[in-house]
Amino acid sequence: MNETLTWPEFTKVDMRVGTILEVLDFPEARKPAYQLHIDFGKDIGIKKTSAQITKRYQKSDLLGRQIVAVINFPKKQIANFMSECLVLGAVEGEDVILLQPGSGVPNGLKVS
Repeated sequence: MNETLTWPEFTKVDMRVGTILEVLDFPEARKPAYQLHIDFGKDIGIKKTSAQITKRYQKSDLLGRQIVAVINFPKKQIANFMSECLVLGAVEGEDVILLQPGSGVPNGLKVS
């Protein structure tokens, strides 16, 4: 553990459940990655992100999958693409295992 957070700091992190609607190759990225379009429900809408998850997942594995993401980071430019959220996963070296709810839940549901 690198550093501790206060409770007020943690409550600022907005983690939500979303469903992956579209998965595109991202050849411009420095490391192998996909571009994901994720539906976070009617109040938040669809957000895009880049995810370095090509080692474990094929594009067809990701369509329709629910994931957990942080949605309140500032937008970040990655190559020619603007990332709007951060998909969360357990990381082992270059392998990333996506975090997801144990059963289907409404898109946009808050994770705490």
